[in-house]
Amino acid sequence: MADTGRRTRRIDAPPQDTGTYPTAARAVAAARRLARRHPGRCRVREVGRSRAGRPLVLLSVDEGEHTVLAVGGPHPNEPVGVASAVRLAERVLELPPRPGVGWHVLLCLDPDGAALNEGWLTGPLTAARHYEHFFRPAFHEQPELLPHPDGPLAPMPESRVLTGLIDELRPVLQCSLHGVDFGGAFVQLTRPLPALAERFARSVARGGIPLDVDSYDAVGWDSPAPGSYVMPPPGRRRQPLPDRPELSTWSYAGRYGGTTAVLEVPMWAVDAVGDARPAPDVRAAVGACADRLGGRVAELTTLLPQVPPHAGVAYGPLLRAVEFNLAVCRPVVDDWLAAWSSAPLTVSRVTAARIAAERVPLRIASMLLRLLADSGGPAADAARVRARGIVAASLEGLHRLGARWVPVETQVAHQTRAVFAAADLLLPPAG
Repeated sequence: MADTGRRTRRIDAPPQDTGTYPTAARAVAAARRLARRHPGRCRVREVGRSRAGRPLVLLSVDEGEHTVLAVGGPHPNEPVGVASAVRLAERVLELPPRPGVGWHVLLCLDPDGAALNEGWLTGPLTAARHYEHFFRPAFHEQPELLPHPDGPLAPMPESRVLTGLIDELRPVLQCSLHGVDFGGAFVQLTRPLPALAERFARSVARGGIPLDVDSYDAVGWDSPAPGSYVMPPPGRRRQPLPDRPELSTWSYAGRYGGTTAVLEVPMWAVDAVGDARPAPDVRAAVGACADRLGGRVAELTTLLPQVPPHAGVAYGPLLRAVEFNLAVCRPVVDDWLAAWSSAPLTVSRVTAARIAAERVPLRIASMLLRLLADSGGPAADAARVRARGIVAASLEGLHRLGARWVPVETQVAHQTRAVFAAADLLLPPAG
């Protein structure tokens, strides 16, 4: 069971555990140490470069026609994936080789984005410090999302590296190692794996983590079991966001018969996402969330002109992320009011809306503060005060939702167990 004693700790207080996440560079160094210790089984190679020229590094353990590909660091604000990538390789090396099976770990898919978040990893893992160093790119700059083949955008270099690896390795299983800042654990699949749901739920319970039974990330998707979601067919939109799962590196593995599992685990757990009971007074609850999100986004929009031109040059990805999030929030609010407020929703779904109403303005305000850091003058000073007020109010709102820290070791252990559980179902029987 969960350690309920942690629920009363403030999310801006340093965690009691001493675990931490590795930076992308430290993950590569750890991989090279593994290769030196296990030269007969383990090898490291650079498979490409990021937009800024940072190396993308693949760690491979054993060889065989049946392959598993794990992708670490697909979103730079989710450092658990980099930690789990290294741990997965260590766990594979603790076991005897499995004939005909090769394991491949891309240590960090977005090292450029990771570099913009690394300041958090050098000190106490508090929520306040996390958002002080926060960056998450706009959708079209996330390497797992592929542009439409008939559209104006070309795939990013990181995207080409990953699709090239899939072409080369033709994985039976691809595991994308994600994390959520607030909520619970869940798995998204490109095709049903019925036997995975029970094992995933047992692993979640073992770690004292809530199972997200009505995930905001999978609204409109089939859910054959609690916490397990199957990606929709092309053309079925899940919510007013410009992502299309069929145009992704998740779906790309399907051209070779492979299955992708997107494995999510929270940094701060919110137990109510595991509550599948009908929510009371949905209209009032959703209306309050819409008012909170809409009001804060409107206020943040008025602060954008205070960002100096040089900030957009130096921190272009941050500015584009702020502009993207501001633009997408209005359709989200409209959807909540039109479709959610009159629907019978679970406590889990209403909690997801409450989390989003706090988290999205928190992200925007935090990135705005980074962009405003070097601005001078009364207007910029006033903008920083208002942005800091939204950060403080959002953190307080998340604390009131009961958010509690999940130790790094617990996050990594669950995510690693989930990879092995999925691999057991898709790889040929050992022996």
